[in-house]
Amino acid sequence: MGELDDYLQAADRETTVRSYAAAIKHFEQDWKGLLPATSDTVARYLVAYASTHKVSTLRQRLAALARWHAEQGFADPTKTPLVRKVLRGIVAKHPSKQKQARPLELDQLQKISEWLQAAQRAARERGDEAALLQLTRNRSIVLFGFWRAFRSDEIVNMRVENVTAIAGKGLTCRLDRSKADRAMEGRTFHCPALSRLCPVDAYLEWIAVSGRLAGPVYCGIDQWGHMSDRPMHPTSLIPLLRKMFHDAGVESAEGYSSHSLRRGFAGWARASGWDIKEMMEYVGWRDMESALRYLDAPTAGLQERFESGL
Repeated sequence: MGELDDYLQAADRETTVRSYAAAIKHFEQDWKGLLPATSDTVARYLVAYASTHKVSTLRQRLAALARWHAEQGFADPTKTPLVRKVLRGIVAKHPSKQKQARPLELDQLQKISEWLQAAQRAARERGDEAALLQLTRNRSIVLFGFWRAFRSDEIVNMRVENVTAIAGKGLTCRLDRSKADRAMEGRTFHCPALSRLCPVDAYLEWIAVSGRLAGPVYCGIDQWGHMSDRPMHPTSLIPLLRKMFHDAGVESAEGYSSHSLRRGFAGWARASGWDIKEMMEYVGWRDMESALRYLDAPTAGLQERFESGL
């Protein structure tokens, strides 16, 4: 039975397991709901948080309840007409626009990279090894995250033993698991070496400074310069990037997140003449809808295009 549980647990991503467990805890302990639940109970649960929770959060809670009932052998109360109608009513009464992270522009990436390089030089001069490690790691994260358009979980799941990097040529990375890899077959990604803002050079510099031979590429580093054996948590990238951007002088740094790197690359690629098919293949988007969420409609020259038709 132990081996069976191990395989069942391996079928789910760690973040999914944690979020579903938190949702069930919220239903039982915070709202005092009883399991197994009825459709009426689930409907009242949705109504209780309709004005304070995002619809996406409510959908996630429903998914967790559906999973619990299926695993325990009970009928799923979340799929009844009553629950579906209540959810539609919440969507209609509390519409919410999906908040998107600001895309990181290329000139901002240049500014951040230059600030990090200056800070690295200063850390070397004063012999601050801890700061040098953090700054070198951070520059590699922001450059690789931008040019490879990785999600936060893909960045932190990189492992040294699965990366091959050659200066002046490129970098190849195999990820055993990622959000987009539903079949859990693993995927191999490539990233070219560039004449400036090079992610390959930044990666090789990080490996040289850190001396990492195996394990997670991007690990936690404490104030004394001790590197963790565990990878950084995906959610830790948002405050890390925002602080980095703020320190580098980027305006409204609080509006950026790890998705800003992905959206920034998508905007740069589109402006550089990439077609959607090329971008989908490089980034790993599964469908056109996923790709278009990262692309802003171009507004440059909009008035001229209108006038030309008049």
